[in-house]
Amino acid sequence: MRIATNVNWHAVWAVVRKDLTAVRRSKPIVIPMALVPLLLLVVMPTLIGLFARTAGEVDLTEALEELPSNVSEPITSLPPDEQVIMLVLGFLMAGLFVIVPLMVSAVLAADAFAGEKERRTLESLLHLPIRDRDLFLAKVLTAMIPALTISWVGFFCYAVISNVIAWPVMERIFIPTKLWLVMIFWVGPAVALVGLGIMVRVSARARTTQEATQLGGTVILPVIFMSLGWTSGILTLDLRTAFAIGAVIWVLAGWLVFGGARRFTRGLLVERT
Repeated sequence: MRIATNVNWHAVWAVVRKDLTAVRRSKPIVIPMALVPLLLLVVMPTLIGLFARTAGEVDLTEALEELPSNVSEPITSLPPDEQVIMLVLGFLMAGLFVIVPLMVSAVLAADAFAGEKERRTLESLLHLPIRDRDLFLAKVLTAMIPALTISWVGFFCYAVISNVIAWPVMERIFIPTKLWLVMIFWVGPAVALVGLGIMVRVSARARTTQEATQLGGTVILPVIFMSLGWTSGILTLDLRTAFAIGAVIWVLAGWLVFGGARRFTRGLLVERT
């Protein structure tokens, strides 16, 4: 894309570093941003894994009948004491790794411009020697980098915890699979970027972070529900199809982000203050 080749990356990264420093110093942002993934990706799988390990043989016939055959068949082929663990930790929990980066990035994106207005630092932002579109891309990256970092660190913790807890029953490493890796490192970032493309635009038009969150939530919630469907579907597909779906989502994300960058102007921020 032409816009990507003309970006002043030195200026973009300067803004990103400044904003990330501000984020690290803001407890109202950092605490929930760290606490929610900790609960979802560490505490929850620990408790569920312990329950599944001690549950023993549970009749999952009815539950597995509701799943596609290419998901249920590998599970039903396992010994009965392994089925609960594989169903819960190996399939049902997968959607969290699309939702978490989307949630984290949405919180940071809502603060992107609306937070500058609330903190009364907008004037200094407007006078930065950076083009409008590069400023927009910098705000997107400021939200994207922590979201992916938290998601990938959370996935590592999740994989370690799941395999350690389930080892007495599974006696093997069962997470991650190849499809899990595609979802975590290919589809998940694309979905997060779709949410970012929406939320940064909303933040530029909102007067406060709360307003940006409320307005963006009406759009982000459908994306969350759709992403859950995508996750469940991806884990039932072959690798080539999963990559293709991810590529489509990346195209949509690129259209939202670069389209927003082309239309963004500092005048828009001034009008909405």
